Amino acid sequence: MSVYLDYNASAPINEDVLECMFDVYRNAIGNADSRTHLYGETARNVVETARKQVASLLAVKPDEIFFTSGATESNNIAIQGLREYAQENGKKHIITTSIEHKAILETVKSMEREGFEVEFVSPDLSGRVDAEKVLSKVRDDTLLVSVMHVNNETGIIQPVKEIGNALKERGTLFHIDATQSCGKLVEEIRDLHYNMLSFSAHKLMGPQGVGVLALKKNRYKLPPVKNIMYGGQQEHGIRPGTIPVALVAGCGRACEIAEQNYLDNETKLQTIKYDILDSIRQAEIKYKINGDQNYCVNSTLNICFPGVSSEALMLSTKQYCSISNGSACTSQNYSPSYVLTAMGIPEDEIESSVRISWGPDEKPEEIVKNMEMLLSFAKQMIS
Repeated sequence: MSVYLDYNASAPINEDVLECMFDVYRNAIGNADSRTHLYGETARNVVETARKQVASLLAVKPDEIFFTSGATESNNIAIQGLREYAQENGKKHIITTSIEHKAILETVKSMEREGFEVEFVSPDLSGRVDAEKVLSKVRDDTLLVSVMHVNNETGIIQPVKEIGNALKERGTLFHIDATQSCGKLVEEIRDLHYNMLSFSAHKLMGPQGVGVLALKKNRYKLPPVKNIMYGGQQEHGIRPGTIPVALVAGCGRACEIAEQNYLDNETKLQTIKYDILDSIRQAEIKYKINGDQNYCVNSTLNICFPGVSSEALMLSTKQYCSISNGSACTSQNYSPSYVLTAMGIPEDEIESSVRISWGPDEKPEEIVKNMEMLLSFAKQMIS
């Protein structure tokens, strides 16, 4: 049976999270914004408990947590929700990186079509952007800087701490897409300065369809974000629409589990990474790791096998390993990874690169066994 190694696309839901959601579906049937009866109160209590669980993981206040349908929506609100503030204050300059998720890139490009100026900073071969290059572009009319914490294709950690600390001094709004780091780099996130932070529950073994936008207060005031959809005052007007109580409960429980287990999980993830790399070395196949591993999370590897078509490798070994060669959000039509391209990696190496990502509950021996089959196929393709 195939071993699942595509956690960066979506992680399997934790069984405790699933049980928590089943319980809510059975016993909290009300609308969380129905305040006139016990069913509504019960549902509201579930939502507020989840809000506290998320806030605890991030070390922020519960009233700084807003539930959305996922990181894509959170990112859109964080960027598009600043339109009114931008117009009122003459700030129409946005800085981001060329390796962001499409949820950021396509959103800022839509702002560009509306007259905003957007500047993109590219990484070097390490996969990291230079914090000084980002900061050198900040101007008096800069509205927002948006940088992901961990890249979804390479697992490379971006210098968001340095950028955030500098922007705090300048008073420039800073947004972090923490989709690939939330629940993993727990202490690091708690130590970051930012105004807005996004993530999806399904990347930390919660349910698909729910995410978070954290809006940090400054002197009791939230960042100047307005709703980008209309239809109600749910989530304090930031995000209208009936709150999906069971999904929110699952998100909260996933965050609670991550907070309890992240130290143990980190050890497990590191062990799996070492085992994968060891199996590749023992296979005596030529390979190259994309990105500087001194700045890489322990749950991701982006590896090039020169002379091997990544598409052919994935299709011929899908009964052994479920891996990918890029973001799931761009995988419907294959084109060379824009992330690896931005890093300056040659196209032939990009076409020979695959992404492997895993979780703490995967069995190392199963991964190694199935990786050996994948590597055997790769060697046959070269010969």
